[in-house]
This record gives sequence, structure tokens and C-alpha cells, in this order.
Amino acid sequence: MVTLARWRWLAPVAAGALLIGLGCAQASAYAQSQPPALALAPPAGPANLVNKAISFSDEEQQRIALLGPWPTPAATDPSNRWSGNAQAIAFGRLLFHDKRLSANRSIACASCHQIERGLSDGRRRAIGLAAHDRNTQTLWNIGLQRWFGWDGGADSLWAASIRPILAAHEMGMTPKRVAAAVKHHGDLANPYRQLFGEAHKTIKTIKTNEPSEPRKAGKAGKASEPSELADADRVLVNVAKSIAAYMETLISPRTSFDAFRDSLLAQSPAVNYPSNAQRGLKLFVGRGNCFVCHFGPAFSNGEFHDIGRPFIVAPGRVDPGRFAGIKRVQSDRFNLLSVHNDENTAPKSDALAAALKTQTVNPQHRNWGEWRTPSLRGLRGSAPYMHDGSLATLHEVVRHYSNIKEERLHSDGESILKPLRLTKTEIDDLVAFLMTLSASP
Repeated sequence: MVTLARWRWLAPVAAGALLIGLGCAQASAYAQSQPPALALAPPAGPANLVNKAISFSDEEQQRIALLGPWPTPAATDPSNRWSGNAQAIAFGRLLFHDKRLSANRSIACASCHQIERGLSDGRRRAIGLAAHDRNTQTLWNIGLQRWFGWDGGADSLWAASIRPILAAHEMGMTPKRVAAAVKHHGDLANPYRQLFGEAHKTIKTIKTNEPSEPRKAGKAGKASEPSELADADRVLVNVAKSIAAYMETLISPRTSFDAFRDSLLAQSPAVNYPSNAQRGLKLFVGRGNCFVCHFGPAFSNGEFHDIGRPFIVAPGRVDPGRFAGIKRVQSDRFNLLSVHNDENTAPKSDALAAALKTQTVNPQHRNWGEWRTPSLRGLRGSAPYMHDGSLATLHEVVRHYSNIKEERLHSDGESILKPLRLTKTEIDDLVAFLMTLSASP
């Protein structure tokens, strides 16, 4: 069975049809050792709260098999030598909750990624030092992604951690000010030195004469000496890699779906899984074709798609989505092609080097208005949905796909998306299934 740890570094899959072929080919080997379709005997209990006799075909079982197991085996990031390091994880947790990493000391990473809100913020669009154009994505299982952000504008989790720290509308810092924050506060400076082995005098050479107010977007900062810039960048990257090491540990809990999947494949006694969720699961892996994009244990193929959502942010202003994201990742001085990629200092082991995706990706016309396929795990607490937070509930999301307008899709884009014309009961069933991908509150 394919694990997401391996899919994480594969080159992008170009078409949904190919993805289906890969998925079914992997599942068929597993299914050969499994019994044929089974019908689960219903234990006593009220309707829609326990199993009823719902059967799953061989093909459906093969597709369900690919949605687990959960959690996946732990994987480390080859571009981050601190990935999986317990000391870095602890330091990253401290930094994640520290408001001194924002220009006015009012915002931490945890301000927008709140555990009680599904590691999101509950807003339609995020608000940092200024309002954003996009919804705050949940951080659950973020370490399993291949590209980061709604548009994939970062090619590593640590590079993605740098972006909000430096963005004028988010936390408004600069590399020099991040380095100064680490230097001036012993509760940060001491664990930093212990982890990275840098003498205090090395950090002390970083001067900060920048204004206390956040820098305005587009305003150039005062020129710095090359050595200062190099030192500041090094500290910033180390901070970001520590935060990334911590975020890799944000794995969503097992759910009732996972217990049902395992029970179904093992033919063990039936678990208590709602019959409406089972019907929704049949839609998900069957007529709905949802599994084509929401593929694998994390329920995401890690790619970008035009799903018929508007990309006009305001009159005269658009958000190009993946098209702009590719350009940004190519020009990012902290991308995987930079000296900051720890894999660049180690022997190349094979063609799955982390930087391969960055070397080969190029913007195409069809990328305009494409958005990253989010994981479906942990959806319960992360409303509202979509890149712009425009859909408030999962029912609205399912209705969007049920009634999708094909004329709004790229002519060279998502031929796999067709209006499903679901009934109200089918919509309710699909939502019931999606709710079982979150742990009970």
C-alpha cells in the first residue's frame, strides 16, 4: 500500500485519470489477499447511529483501502536536518506561540492557528497586521504536504514558515529583527544556542536599527552589510526550521472512519459507524469521484485544481492562485534550490530529491485560478471553507460540487468534475461521512 510519506516527494501527477489508475493498481495487490465484498451485520440501536447491512464491492473496498491506514508512518523532511529532532520540536513549539516574532508583538503563529478552531481561526479571511485575501488553512497534517499555501507558493514547510513572519500584512518582521528577537531574550537565545551551537557573539553581531513600526508593503528597508544579512538569514532559517519541526507533529487523531475502514478490510466484528456515513462513503469512492482528488490517507492528492470558484478578490483585483504561486516559489530566495536546503549539503541519494519538484515546475495558463486540494481530515472545526472562506458549511461545499457549472472551468482543466445532481439525502449522507473524518468533539 502506498504511504503518503512516499507520495510527499513524488513529481506532480498530471491528470485525475492517471491518479485513479495508480490508486487502483496499488489497491488491487492488497485486495488479492482480502475476502470479497462483505455486508456488515447491524447491532441493535437507533437508525443512523449504528451499522446497517450496507455492502461494499471489491472495487469500493480497494478504494477505501487507499484512504488509510492512519496515522501514516512518520516521515522526516530531507531539506530540514532538524526535522524529527525533539529539541528542535520543543523550541519550535515555543516560537509558534511567541508574539515577539511579530513587528508589534501582538501576533503569534498560534493567533491564527488555534487548536480549538481546528488549527485555523474561524474567520472567512485571515487578519494579521492587515486583512488577507485568503482563508486561514488548518495546520493539521501539514507535514505531509508537497507544496504549501493555497497557491503552493512555498516548496518546503520551513520556507512556508518564513513567509508569514516576513509578510507586511501578516507579522511584518525582517530577518534582522527576527535575529535580534532571538538575541535579546534569554528564553529564546539560550535554547537557540543549545540547539544550533552558535556562540552568543555570533548572534550579537546582528544589529537592528529598523523602526519599531511594521514596515509598509513595498517599502525598501535600509541597506545592510552582506555579513549582517547572511547572519540574519541564517538565524531566520533556523527559527523557521524549528517551527516546521514542531508543525510536523500536528497529526490529527484517528477517527471513527479509520476504525470502520480497518474493520471493513480485516472482516473483524462491525464497529459502530453511522449508516448515513457509510452511504456517504459509497458516494465518495463511487459516483461522486471525490477520492480522485482527495486521495490517500490524508485525503489529498497534494495538487492544484480549478474547481469553479471565483478568483476576483475585489473590483479590479484578482487572485491568480497557483499561477502566481509557481512564480513566487521560483523567485523565493529560501526555496529548495537555495543554500538553505540541507539536502544540498548531503550526497544525492536518488531522483526523489526534495528539490526536484522545484526544478521542474513551470507556470501554465491552466494554473490560473487553481487552488491546492486541502486534506479532508479535521474539517469539523475549520469552517469556513474554500480559499476565500466563501462557503460557511460543509453542506454548502457539497452543494457547490453537486451543482458545479462546467462552463466556469478551464477548457483545458478539470474534465473529471461534473455536476453530481445529488438529492438532499445524498448531500446529507456525504456530509455525514465527511464529519467522521474529524475526531469527536
